Amino acid sequence: MTFSSRHIFLLILLLFLSAAATAQTNEQEALEAKREALQKEIDDINRLLFAEKKERGNVLEQMEALDKKISVRQELIDVTNEQSNLLNVKINENVENISKLKKELQERKDEYATLIQKSYQSKTQQSRLMFLLSSENFAQAMKRLQYIKQYTDYRKSQGVAILTKTDELSERNNTLVEQRKKADRLIAANKRAKGQMMKEMKNQKELLATIRKNESQYTAQVQKKKKETKKIDKQIEGLIRAAIVASNKKAGKKAVSTNKFVLTPEATLVANNFSANKGRLIWPVDKGIKSQGFGVYEDAVYPEIKHESNGVIITTEEGTRARAIFEGEVIAIMSVPGGNKGVTIKHGNYISTYYNLSVLFVEKGDVVAAKTELGKVATNRLNGQTRLKFYLYEDTEKLNPEEWVYRL
Repeated sequence: MTFSSRHIFLLILLLFLSAAATAQTNEQEALEAKREALQKEIDDINRLLFAEKKERGNVLEQMEALDKKISVRQELIDVTNEQSNLLNVKINENVENISKLKKELQERKDEYATLIQKSYQSKTQQSRLMFLLSSENFAQAMKRLQYIKQYTDYRKSQGVAILTKTDELSERNNTLVEQRKKADRLIAANKRAKGQMMKEMKNQKELLATIRKNESQYTAQVQKKKKETKKIDKQIEGLIRAAIVASNKKAGKKAVSTNKFVLTPEATLVANNFSANKGRLIWPVDKGIKSQGFGVYEDAVYPEIKHESNGVIITTEEGTRARAIFEGEVIAIMSVPGGNKGVTIKHGNYISTYYNLSVLFVEKGDVVAAKTELGKVATNRLNGQTRLKFYLYEDTEKLNPEEWVYRL
């Protein structure tokens, strides 16, 4: 390997190590951000789903809330473990680097001590002068003078190198101390999280025992919830079909379809813009947690019982106002007998529905922009929970809001 190629190799190696260190740092930062987000989610679950009220809601709601919290808590433990393992790798690397630095520092100190000893033996300035005067000619004297200068510069550079290595070693030691403190904090945090999860699992076990003693009551609650959900879903789908018929008749289509909107050029533009924002649409409330996702899921107590959710449920704070996720037109106002109100908005041929509102701020026919306040989300006075049911459709086809709304 030539001098040039060796330097190129060392440069590539240095760049590779630097990139690896940066990637590791970025991964650590990403894990820390995820850990903080999970901890915030747990805090929100405790605040929004486990508020101290006169009644805590039915056992089905309690079970679902406990199930969600335990799930998030386990994810938090897994992320903290991953973060701790990554930190331990960095600690081991630092220990190895410190060992190398100590060795390099000792070698430089030994070399510097040898230089000082030789310098002392040469009888300082007088010996240097005699070394110059004893030159056979001017050229030799200049060479000797250059040698003395190089020797002096080398001594200085060795002294500087020792100071640099000493500072680097001190910095590495300080970093190692901080890393070990952080590792200890992560271990302590995981220990607390595991302790909390054990308590939650104990509560869940006790609740399960209560449910199994009153299986008929629990089953009745499940059936009641299914019936209420089905009634709301049926009304939403009916409103959408009626809106399609009315819209298509207005557009002058002879064979009136009940399944798909006939889009004007303006409506096509809105629909295309809506579709282009898939995964980036805003939340239908300013803040909250997704307490129920989309699709078919197993019952928390009896896995053989299946539940189906055509939308998502977001639990938020009392007084929260629902907002439009995108520009559009209010095509329907819904009201469920014995229930609350809802707003349905058309975005081209996409439909968003916001249900469980106690007060409405818009009317049918209103044109709204993104973030327009639609109404106040209702709060259940028995359990203190404020929940928005949010649905998304393309014509009459159900869509998963989790795939469309940013980080839902």
